[in-house]
Amino acid sequence: MTQSYIDLDVRPILRNGGEPFGKIMDAVTALAPDQGLRLYATFKPVPLFSVLEAKGFIHEAKEIGGGDWEVLFRRGGKPEMRGSQAAPAASTAGCPDPIQHMDNRDLEPPVLSALLRREPMFLFPQLAKRGHIWRGGFEPDGVTYKILIRAGHVSDAA
Repeated sequence: MTQSYIDLDVRPILRNGGEPFGKIMDAVTALAPDQGLRLYATFKPVPLFSVLEAKGFIHEAKEIGGGDWEVLFRRGGKPEMRGSQAAPAASTAGCPDPIQHMDNRDLEPPVLSALLRREPMFLFPQLAKRGHIWRGGFEPDGVTYKILIRAGHVSDAA
């Protein structure tokens, strides 16, 4: 069977400073079982690869000139089960020696605050997958997105 693709060009959205994640996910949800998605973007959308891989898609990416990319997503991967955790690194070979060792086992999970230029749509599924809790929103300036992330307990994520 020949794979057919639905085209989605998000380059205009990206060039205008917008966030196309919702439009991409809507397109993926609307795909028929025998359809794939041909995505055009102004950069190689690496964070999207793992998001769609978790939904059972594989991808092929190629630069098409001027920094623009064409990515073909098609079904063929195995959808990820909810609640699964990322595998730990097999080895620390090649990692630099730590500057400081910290024993935080008796402390509450940390809270991280970050100021960003846009809403981190690709980050949200990864945080949820790892059992973290977050709150976020745009600051009064309308351009800065502030996110607070509380790391989840290992038992919270299970």
